[in-house]
Amino acid sequence: MGKRENKYQCVIFDCDGVLVDSEPIGNQVMVDMANSLGANITLDYAYQHFKGNALYKCMEHIRDLIEKDLPQDFETQYRSITFQKFKDEVQPVHGVVDVIRSLDIPYCVASSGPVNKIKLNLESTGLLEFFEQNIFSCYTIKKWKPNPAVFIWAAETMGFKNTDCVVIEDSSLGVEAALNGGFDVFGFTAHDYRDELQEKATKTFDSMLNLKELLMI
Repeated sequence: MGKRENKYQCVIFDCDGVLVDSEPIGNQVMVDMANSLGANITLDYAYQHFKGNALYKCMEHIRDLIEKDLPQDFETQYRSITFQKFKDEVQPVHGVVDVIRSLDIPYCVASSGPVNKIKLNLESTGLLEFFEQNIFSCYTIKKWKPNPAVFIWAAETMGFKNTDCVVIEDSSLGVEAALNGGFDVFGFTAHDYRDELQEKATKTFDSMLNLKELLMI
């Protein structure tokens, strides 16, 4: 380890919007389902209020909008529709495969999504082989961003101190979670619709092709 010139010894990737381009798919399904109940929201609204949030938080938000309880099978229906769409449509974020292949330090993924969703999206985009067992889900520990628990768990399991790791995030909640845990965090701004990450993240970048330089690869 003494010969390593990299500032960071481990990279912790978020999944949705960082590794896989799943945000448009998942948010559009949420919009369609919410609007069928009378929410009258747009995709831009979903990006602003749902991106990076746990599903139960999004459901609470929709419940408040329509001022009544959601159908009991809302989550089941959402998972069923999105999983099929992810399987058919999801693509890796442009340039991320090149970044991963270039890494000469350990890396993992830490996501707010359930493990089966993470694995489905990684498998559908050809990325699962890179992460193998290094997958960490908020659902496993029942603590969601901006709580930093999932990143702390990932760092400890990978064998590193928080200060040895850098988190790659695309949502404000994810950036806050990383900072709350004492991590440096690079904000991916390609879909930063409210321009929130610039002032919060340690560094920002708008293309995965630029991440390699930031990591000193």
